Amino acid sequence: VQLVESGGGLVQPGGSLSVSCAASGSMFSLRDMGWFRQAPGKEREFVASITAGGRTKLGASVEGRFDISRHNGKNEAYLRMGRLQPEDTAVYYCYADVVATMFSEREKHWGQGTQVTVSS
Repeated sequence: VQLVESGGGLVQPGGSLSVSCAASGSMFSLRDMGWFRQAPGKEREFVASITAGGRTKLGASVEGRFDISRHNGKNEAYLRMGRLQPEDTAVYYCYADVVATMFSEREKHWGQGTQVTVSS
């Protein structure tokens, strides 16, 4: 299973940005998808998640500003980030909980990470 992230980049404070995550490979079932982020010198922080059924969860620091969605037919998830602030600067890592076969346990897979920088 591979997760490929795209998007991210540099944005001014108050701006918006989107990142996406595409899962590919052999999968029996693609369960939750989401993002964590990690800023230099800080611990990894939960950002958002979405179940296969579309139920979403957002981290306290991004609630009301970020939104997560997914396209099950494409095995893709999308993170839309609004009202970005310098403290949102971090590497954003997408993840996917995958069941490889009908006999397998759920495993977490990670994307390569994408840099989001909020600066004027």
